[in-house]
Amino acid sequence: MANSNPAFSRNAAFKANPTAEELQRLYDLPSANRVADRTMTVEDTVVKSFITFAVLLVGAVIGWTLLATNPAIGTVAVFVSSIAALVFALIALFRKTPSPAMVLLYAVFEGVAIGAISLTYETFYNGIILQAVIATFAVVGVTLALFVSGKVRASAKATKVWFIAFGAYFLYMIVNMFLVLFGVVKNPFGLDGVQIFGIPLGVIIGPLVVLLGAYSLVLDFDSIKQGVANKAPAAFAWIGALSITITVVWLYITILRIIGIARN
Repeated sequence: MANSNPAFSRNAAFKANPTAEELQRLYDLPSANRVADRTMTVEDTVVKSFITFAVLLVGAVIGWTLLATNPAIGTVAVFVSSIAALVFALIALFRKTPSPAMVLLYAVFEGVAIGAISLTYETFYNGIILQAVIATFAVVGVTLALFVSGKVRASAKATKVWFIAFGAYFLYMIVNMFLVLFGVVKNPFGLDGVQIFGIPLGVIIGPLVVLLGAYSLVLDFDSIKQGVANKAPAAFAWIGALSITITVVWLYITILRIIGIARN
C-alpha cells in the first residue's frame, strides 16, 4: 500500500508485506545503523515524538519573541526558518539511515516559523491560537482513538483517493499563492476569502482539508505499526516522530487559517 511518507515507503520494514529479500537486506544493515540492534517500538516512537514537539515549542517561543520585539527581523526569520525546516525535513526523510539531529533541527526551525505565524494571527484575531490548538488536539485525539480501536484503517483505495485529493489541494494552494502575490485577488486569504452564497470558500473546503490531514495521521500510525511489526531498526522511531510532527503542524496551520477566514 502506498504511503504518504517517502521515508516509510522507501524502507522494507514499513511495508505491509515485505519480501524475504527485503527483510534480509534490512537485518544485514551494519550494527551502527541499528542502534545496538534494538528494534523500533511504539513507546520509543511516542517518547521521540514528545521530544520533537518540545523542541518545536522552544522554536515557537523564539519565533514569537523575535516577531514581537523586532517585526522586521521576525518577518525575515519566518522565511529563513521555513526554508531551513524544509531542507532539514527532506534530508531526514531521504537519508538511508535516520538522523536524530536532522529531525530536531527541522523541529526548531519549523517552530520559529510557527511561532511568528501564530503571533501574526493572534494580533488580528484575539484568542485564535487557543481555538486552533484545541481543535488540533481534538482532531489528533479522535483520529488516534479511532485508529487504536480499529474503526479506522488505511486501505489502498482510500490512500489512492487521498493522494489525488492532496495533489489537487496542493495545486490549488500554489495557484492561490501566486494570485495573491501578483495582486490578482485582493483578499489577503486569496481564493479562500472569496464568498460563495455568503460563505468564504476556505470555510467550505476547510473541513475536507482537515479530513485529509486526519487521514495522513492514519497513514503515519499505520506505517509505525508496520515498522514495529517488521522489527525496523530503533532509529526509525525518529522518522515516525518526524512524520507525525509534520502532519500535526499541517493540521494546526490549516485549522488556524480556517478560523481566521471564518472570523475575518
